[in-house]
Amino acid sequence: MTNQPDGEAETGPPLLDRQLCFALYAAQRAVTAAYRPVLEELGLTYPQYLVLLVLWERGETTVKDLAAALRLDYGTVSPLLKRLQSAGLVRRERSARDERSVLVAVTGRGEEMRERAARVPRALLEATELDEAGAEGLRRELWRLAERAGRAADRAR
Repeated sequence: MTNQPDGEAETGPPLLDRQLCFALYAAQRAVTAAYRPVLEELGLTYPQYLVLLVLWERGETTVKDLAAALRLDYGTVSPLLKRLQSAGLVRRERSARDERSVLVAVTGRGEEMRERAARVPRALLEATELDEAGAEGLRRELWRLAERAGRAADRAR
């Protein structure tokens, strides 16, 4: 850290620890690592857990809509779904209405996993020593940042 007064621009080369992007990156990696032991007990990776969260919330959905909800591309979601299907947690099938569309839904085993996964959010709060109010405030700020950064990225295209 430098001894710059608040609000005053820093001169010289940018410092790694002063970069918002690096703080977000470090936090994301640490949070994912904090999830790991709890998710390992369930036999899930963090991205697989996110896929199941969407399916538990929305029910059967298309791969396209699932990818959009996760803000991932099809090429990233497809291998996740393949592994979840191999584990018996989801099923994939072509839509009868639109052959181009693939539908995804949790299986009975996937629904059973939902009950076991219900403790994951509380475990993360305990691991990070955040209370619910603090977590909610942080979540709101991060979503606001994501929205503003998304608009900035759209304008830059």
